[in-house]
Amino acid sequence: MAQLVEVLCTTPAQSPENNDLISCNNVWVACEQVPQIPRDNKAAALLMLTKSVDLVKDAHEEMEQAVEECDPYHGLLNDDENNSDNHGDEQDDVLGCPNNQDSYWSEEDQELIIPCLALVRASKACLKKIRISVAENGKKDQVAQLDDIVDISDEISPSVDDLALSIYPPMCHPTVRMSAAKLVSVLKKALEITRASHVTPQPEDSWIPLLINAVDHCMDRIKELTQNELEL
Repeated sequence: MAQLVEVLCTTPAQSPENNDLISCNNVWVACEQVPQIPRDNKAAALLMLTKSVDLVKDAHEEMEQAVEECDPYHGLLNDDENNSDNHGDEQDDVLGCPNNQDSYWSEEDQELIIPCLALVRASKACLKKIRISVAENGKKDQVAQLDDIVDISDEISPSVDDLALSIYPPMCHPTVRMSAAKLVSVLKKALEITRASHVTPQPEDSWIPLLINAVDHCMDRIKELTQNELEL
């Protein structure tokens, strides 16, 4: 609707024929978007939460694909490796990946990736459960609470992206730990805001404590695997 109003306001009252056609088309395109506008605050919140779920799902799938292929850059560096005269490039590590610290994961890196992936899965689960709670219990007149849930949920996907980027080689374990801690903080805040809102009518019996425990478990494992580098 805001787009339609903007088009109407910026369309000149008098203009050459071609400009009239362009302006008319802009208004028509904006009008076509009107039926897709959420009908109320609850519908708008669900739309935004669905987008967040999809973004985190895509990030998780990309991370899993890179790990399964043991190729974080999806073969983009193959040409450089084939042209290299370094004898070390011909050696493989225990998982069959070329032994290149700048392009591939070490054994320690691969061990650290496991709880990072688990944390991203937990992020996806959090968003899905929040969306379900809003769908089942959300009230369109509770605008402030719905806005708070959407606002904090919007921070999850960028935090997941930061963690995903940090695991690409050459991996810096302290950076991974910091990115994970940031994501955990956002997730816990999202869960607490959801628990305190009207979409969770029985917070003491909810799914929220289980997800908080899962998130804490992932973070504890990440701390354990990165502690040695922090002590250096």
